[in-house]
Amino acid sequence: MTASLDAVRAHVRSHFADVEPDSASVTFLGLDRIEVLRFGPDPQGVAHYVTLGCSRHPMTEPTAGIADPLLGPRAEIVMSLRANTPTPGLARSLAVIAATPAVEGVVLVADALIDLSAPLWDSAAFTAVLLGDSEIADLPLAQPRDPVHFLTAVPITQTEAAWVRLKGAEAMRQAWRDDGVDVLDPNRRAARPA
Repeated sequence: MTASLDAVRAHVRSHFADVEPDSASVTFLGLDRIEVLRFGPDPQGVAHYVTLGCSRHPMTEPTAGIADPLLGPRAEIVMSLRANTPTPGLARSLAVIAATPAVEGVVLVADALIDLSAPLWDSAAFTAVLLGDSEIADLPLAQPRDPVHFLTAVPITQTEAAWVRLKGAEAMRQAWRDDGVDVLDPNRRAARPA
C-alpha cells in the first residue's frame, strides 16, 4: 500500500505546483502512521494541510460486518487556513480526523460533521469540522480500488456544529455566505445563523 500513498503524495504535490511540503507524522497505538503535509503559505497567505494515510485502506460502514481490503471509498482530508496565527496541535487533530474511519468505522463524506469535542489547535474556538468536496481532483487507483477523494475540512465552533445538526451542512454554508464569514480565517467569529 506504500505505492498508493506515494501516488497520493505525488498527486497532491502536483496540485500545489510541485512544492515540497513540510511534514508531521502522527502515530496512534494499533494504527498505521498518518502524515500531515503542509503546503504554503501560498501567495494569498493561505497554508494548506493534507493528510496522508487515511486512504491506505477503504472505509467501511460499521454495519458491514467484514471489511473488504480492496473495495470501498477512500479519502484524505484537506484544511486551508490563513497563516496569520500559529496553530500548534492542528496536525494531531487532522490525524485524529483521518484515523476516524479506522477507529470508529465512520465513512468520511461531503457534508459530514466530525466533532472532536476539543479545540482543533491550542486556544482554538473550533472543536469540529464540516467536510466538503475539495478542489483537489480525485486520484484514480489501480482497479478494483476506488479512487482517493479529497475532502475539505472547515473548522467550526460548537454553536455552528449544533446548527449543522439542526439545519444541515448547506444551511451552515449559506449562513457563512450571508454573514460574510471568511472560513479560512483561524481567528474568525462564529456565524450567527437566523
